[in-house]
Amino acid sequence: MQRRAFLQLSAGLIASGVLAAYAPRSRASSQVTDEKRFHASRRFLQTSFGRIAYMDRGTGEAALFLHGFPLNSFQWRGALDRLSPYRRCIAPDFMGLGYTEVAEGQSVAPDAQVAMLITLLDSLGITAVDLVGSDSGGAVAQLFVTRHPERVRSLLLTNCDTEHESPPAAMQPVIKLSHEGKFVDQWLAPWLADKRLARSPQGIGGMCFANPADPTDEAIDCYFAPLVSSPRRKALVHAYAIALEHNPLQDIGPALRRCKVPTRIVWGVDDTIFSLAGAEYLDKTMGNSRGVRRLQNAKLFYPEERPDVIAEEAKKLWGIAA
Repeated sequence: MQRRAFLQLSAGLIASGVLAAYAPRSRASSQVTDEKRFHASRRFLQTSFGRIAYMDRGTGEAALFLHGFPLNSFQWRGALDRLSPYRRCIAPDFMGLGYTEVAEGQSVAPDAQVAMLITLLDSLGITAVDLVGSDSGGAVAQLFVTRHPERVRSLLLTNCDTEHESPPAAMQPVIKLSHEGKFVDQWLAPWLADKRLARSPQGIGGMCFANPADPTDEAIDCYFAPLVSSPRRKALVHAYAIALEHNPLQDIGPALRRCKVPTRIVWGVDDTIFSLAGAEYLDKTMGNSRGVRRLQNAKLFYPEERPDVIAEEAKKLWGIAA
C-alpha cells in the first residue's frame, strides 16, 4: 500500500509540475525555426555598408554562421535551433543576398563582406567568434580567419571554395549570365514560380541537395523572393556572382598554413559543385586542422538538411560534451 501511495503521489506531483522542476533539462532548443519565426525574429543593423539583416539567438560566447550562394541565414535555422543553447549564434545575410539592404555604391565582393562582418561584430560588442562557413561563405570565412585570426576561436568549414577551386567550374554559367544581367530571371525566378522545377535535377534541389524533397517551399520563398523583388536586387545578385570570378582566395595558402585556429572540415562527398580534393587541400594546408569528416549522401547544402551533423561537429570543436 505504501508503494501504491507513493506512485499516486508522484503522478500527482508530475502533473502539477513539482517534480518537473528537478528533472534533467535538455540543452536542445524547444522551438523549431520555420519561415514565420525566421521572419519575426530577424534583426537589422544600420551600418555604412547598409542595413544588415541577421539572426541573433542564444547568449554567451558567440558563433558566426556564414551562408552560401544564393541562400541566406535561413540556411542555418536547424543549426541555430540546436546550438543556441550553447552559444550566442549570429547568422547574417551577406550583402547582395537575403534581406540585407545594401548601401548605394557598396561593393559586395568577398573583401567587402569581411569588412562588413567586422563592423557587425564590433557593433554587437563581440570580440571573438567560433566561425562556421559554407559554400562562398566558406571562402569569406578563410579570408576572415587569415586577416583577423585574433577574432576567431575555431573554424568549421563545410563544402566551399578553396584556393585551387574558386570559383568552381559549375559557377561559370552563373557568372556568364550575371554579366549579361540574366541569371536571376533565367534561374531564380523560374525556381521561385515553380517549386517542383526548383527541386528537379535541373534546379537547385537536384544540384545542391541530396533529398529530393529539398529545398522546401518555404525555403525557396525565403531564399529567392527578396532576390527577384526589384531590378536593383537582381543587379546585386549579379554583382555578388561576378565578384567571385577572379579568385578571391588566390595565394591564400601561406596565410592558411600560418593560421593556428583549430579547424574542422566536414565535406559532403556527393557534391557536384566542389570536389573532395578541396577538403583534402584544406586539411593539408590549415595550420591547425582537426581533420576531415567525409559525409555520405550529402551534397553542397547538406548543412540545411542535416543540421544535427553541424551541431555534433561544432560541439566537439568547441569542447562541449555531448
